[in-house]
Amino acid sequence: MMTVSEILNDILSGKRTAEDVTRACLDKIKELNPQINAFVEVWEDDALKQAQAVDAKKARGEKLGPLAGVPVAIKDNILYKGHKATCCSKMLENYVAPYNSIVVEKLLAADAVIIGRANMDEFAMGSSNQTSVYGPVRNPMDLERVPGGSSGGSAAAVASGMVPVALGTDTGGSVRQPAGFCGVVGMKPGYGRISRYGIIAFASSADQVGVLTHTVEDCAKVLEVLSGKDPNDSTSLDAPVPEYEKLFTDGLKGVRVGMPKGFLDGLNPVIKEKIEAAAKILQAKGAELVEVDVPYAKYSAPCYYIITSAEASSNLGRYDGIRYGYAAKNAKGLNDYYELSRAPFGLEVKKRIIIGTYALTSERYEECFLKAMKVRELIREDFKKAFEKVDVILTPTSPTTAFKLGAHEENPLALYLADLYTCQGNIGGLGGISVPCGKDEQGLPIGVQFYAPILKEEAALNVAYNFEKGL
Repeated sequence: MMTVSEILNDILSGKRTAEDVTRACLDKIKELNPQINAFVEVWEDDALKQAQAVDAKKARGEKLGPLAGVPVAIKDNILYKGHKATCCSKMLENYVAPYNSIVVEKLLAADAVIIGRANMDEFAMGSSNQTSVYGPVRNPMDLERVPGGSSGGSAAAVASGMVPVALGTDTGGSVRQPAGFCGVVGMKPGYGRISRYGIIAFASSADQVGVLTHTVEDCAKVLEVLSGKDPNDSTSLDAPVPEYEKLFTDGLKGVRVGMPKGFLDGLNPVIKEKIEAAAKILQAKGAELVEVDVPYAKYSAPCYYIITSAEASSNLGRYDGIRYGYAAKNAKGLNDYYELSRAPFGLEVKKRIIIGTYALTSERYEECFLKAMKVRELIREDFKKAFEKVDVILTPTSPTTAFKLGAHEENPLALYLADLYTCQGNIGGLGGISVPCGKDEQGLPIGVQFYAPILKEEAALNVAYNFEKGL
């Protein structure tokens, strides 16, 4: 698959048309998607019309957008007017978006070609893309393994070469972890950098749109298009959007890279070796390695699951058959109506709603939810202090490589801990990027992650860019 930069160069030079590029992607999807199941719907006619409009615009001599003719997949929880957005759940199987999300508006304004909706864990709840009502996504590197989740469809679509770019959402690592599992680049910017307007909510204080691509350079191009203040989203930040690519440097002289104390203890030896090798590459590029201490980060996973489950319980309360979602037809009373109307939720979604509702009860509010919120502030303070000493922080993306389909069915805790290193970024509101850093003895991709403070994504992108060049 060509990169975004190569596609743009070919279209601008006249070597290929946007329609040529789009048809090539559609052919690749027809060839590979039956095995991988990355797409749940492909909008072939719409995509070709968009590509033809880009070609017509070029023929008229008009200025093309920054993503002109680039095919993009969007996760199935991102609204695109007139198209289905189901969150890969039976609860929303017939929902058609009545308006565009801001990220879709920005893609269209940039002349990108939106090619289809990508498979995902139901309502973005999961770390393996096995909870989708459309069936699991398979990792293109090994079809017997998971691609990671919940944006596994987006990651698999890019890794397999079906599209050069895909958008996902990241609530606890759902862009970066599948990027690590599939061997692609995945970035979640800091909370508020990209508008969440038109994104079907899971946990509002942690959800963030992210980008999956083949290269860091491509990621920077797309991130620049999507970022910025949006009056429709009160949590989006009013701050200038850097021209990220122009801030890339040749080498990392003067850049301080934080190595969190204890983060590699007990880690899989092969992954530990690759992370240590990544640190040496950065040193060779001129970076200074600095040990930092973020002691409360080890509580990120339990803190994350309490807070996000509580928010999910609240956000998903609207799917009651009256306001949104499936409506039972043969109920025998109000209680029966509610029970039957909420039955389409899958097991993982039900589990998190129950956990969240429990944490918000009057008897458990202080013990569970309030305590988790206090720990969240301690974690944020730890990272704030760390970033007074360093520019970025280096961590593994995941404690494991991609595991086999169904491997953790009897041990959901092991599945939750797949987000161990990524959920810290959502709890802290940080920007984070996962970049491939080699493979294990089975040939499975390993990811290294770089964190940067909120609104300092350019620091993480620049370190990731230099690391990628140093491989």
